[in-house]
Amino acid sequence: MNATIKLALAGTISAGVIFYLTSLFLSTSWQYYLLVDECQEKPDRFCGKRLRVSGKVAGGSLTISEDRRKASFVLAGHSRQIPVNCSGPLPDNLSESIDVVVEGVLQDDGHLQGQRVITRCASKYAPRDKSGS
Repeated sequence: MNATIKLALAGTISAGVIFYLTSLFLSTSWQYYLLVDECQEKPDRFCGKRLRVSGKVAGGSLTISEDRRKASFVLAGHSRQIPVNCSGPLPDNLSESIDVVVEGVLQDDGHLQGQRVITRCASKYAPRDKSGS
């Protein structure tokens, strides 16, 4: 085999390995969130998988441990709900009736075991009051 063929073969193999590793990395790290209703539509499809679910913390459902390392609440969508148990650090502004994204794994019994809660500040994106106040 001459040097040109060896170089071309090495380049092709290297490009294939880089493409494979890049696609593997992107498939695990670039994950958009699902809405509660989407997640509950076909829960068998998502059971046991790591996902992000967006919804609102239902009023009267939030319980936070004294050390703020655990919380349980109901994540509400438009027409469906998911019970959530979270372990790990919680955001300081976690409260009822706010929009959150929970990263975790949907369990066989239908609850979401969360490892991370991200609060979303809807007021930050609301249009300003045009009356000047």
